[in-house]
Amino acid sequence: MLKLVECVPNFSEGRRTSVIEAIAAAIRSVPGIRLLGTDPDPDHNRTVITFVGEPEPVEEAAFRAIAEAQKHINLDNHQGEHPRIGATDVCPFIPVSGITMADCVQMARRVGERVGQELGIAVYLYGEAATRPEREKLADIRKGEYELWKQEIGPNPARQPDFGPAVAQPWGATVIGARPFLIAYNLYLNSDKVEVAKKIAAAVRFTGGGFRYVQALGFLVEGQAQVSMNLTNFEKTPIHRVQEMVKREAAQYGLTITKAELVGLAPQKALLEAAKAYLQLDGLKDEQILELRMAQVAADEAAADITPTPFIEAVASQEPAPGGGAVAALAGALAAALAQMVAGLTLGRKKYADVQVQAQSVLAEAEKLRLELTQAVAEDAAAFEQVMVAIRNKGVSPEERQAAIEQATIGAAEVPLRVARLSVQAARLAKEMAALGNINAASDAAAGGIMARAAAHIASLNVKTNAAGLQDQTLAQSWRQELAQIEAEVNTLAEEITLVAAQRGGF
Repeated sequence: MLKLVECVPNFSEGRRTSVIEAIAAAIRSVPGIRLLGTDPDPDHNRTVITFVGEPEPVEEAAFRAIAEAQKHINLDNHQGEHPRIGATDVCPFIPVSGITMADCVQMARRVGERVGQELGIAVYLYGEAATRPEREKLADIRKGEYELWKQEIGPNPARQPDFGPAVAQPWGATVIGARPFLIAYNLYLNSDKVEVAKKIAAAVRFTGGGFRYVQALGFLVEGQAQVSMNLTNFEKTPIHRVQEMVKREAAQYGLTITKAELVGLAPQKALLEAAKAYLQLDGLKDEQILELRMAQVAADEAAADITPTPFIEAVASQEPAPGGGAVAALAGALAAALAQMVAGLTLGRKKYADVQVQAQSVLAEAEKLRLELTQAVAEDAAAFEQVMVAIRNKGVSPEERQAAIEQATIGAAEVPLRVARLSVQAARLAKEMAALGNINAASDAAAGGIMARAAAHIASLNVKTNAAGLQDQTLAQSWRQELAQIEAEVNTLAEEITLVAAQRGGF
């Protein structure tokens, strides 16, 4: 099962679009990450960004986003309605599929330690990752906000961070943790009396005698009183129940709800439960909803079709990426996959009892190579995009722009160079399986060798193209020398694999 984690960092900036885009770009720069939403709020002066991916890329994207926010956000100059303690105010990890809350706790601790050590930011762990009971709730850590924190961070032992220095800095502190899904939900009243919104919020939230899984505050937003809420367990305290309570509390003051606002994303189940309640459709099934049924049919069809149509169509488009570099990575991944397949067909067969150790070793190595090369497909496209960003950046001096282009070009060459190296390794594994593996799959081992050769040669072309434009021709020449060795080795391997496979397979 795919391991999928959601991360929903909140940044103390909701007005400067250039800063928000820079943080979002840092997240998008990590291969394997899907950025699902960017929700800025000028009144709160806060932006919520939602992204998902597998654990390792999510950790990297969270770190890059925190680092980018540190560069641009100064809490000494920050004003907004929403409470905050840092540039990246809070960064939670939420398990989605194939991963446990305990896994997310470990993610929070790894990222927290790295942020503290490498960025010098004070980090507090909260939620399921909290190291002490009084830090489980975000509101308790953030009490007094940045202004009180910067006064107490040194002298007050209670403010000692879990990671990073106990020193006040203009980027403040970052609270990192693990939690279940949280729904950020705001209700607006037909009034500008913020004191009423605060009274309603106090009645609805758990600490005021309201719902167990509701946190709430009152604000004035664009001239309207707003009851701002976080629903921390929508299954035990559903949206519609909270909505009705706010409606009743508002009625006591002669007010009504004028509109609702969802910040970020919410699970489909939460909205369906609200629809069932208000429409009294207690027996409603997901398959009765047209779009959900169509999505299920499409998913079933996609599962039955193994053709990589989206990638092929992306390559065929007029966009420059994905291009040859991504194709090389895919070819290398296929070479490793074929070696892995032959090893798998060899394991557990009595006829090949004497090569089980070798087959198991090839299986493990080929799988690792396949995953690395598959990831390189996206990395190659991302590296090319960084070159384009550097070329298009006219807002810096010519010297700075040239330096950025040089650095991005080196990055764009390093990906296919790694692909070429990995493809040679895949060819070696294919040769081993051609000689020792299941004879019925000898032609598949040969195909793996040929694919590895193609991958290495295509990747080599990409490296040489980037090398031609480098100012550092010493580095470029070292690449060319290494590539000459790679090409010679992979050519020999492909010929040997084909010969051995033909002899064993009788073709």
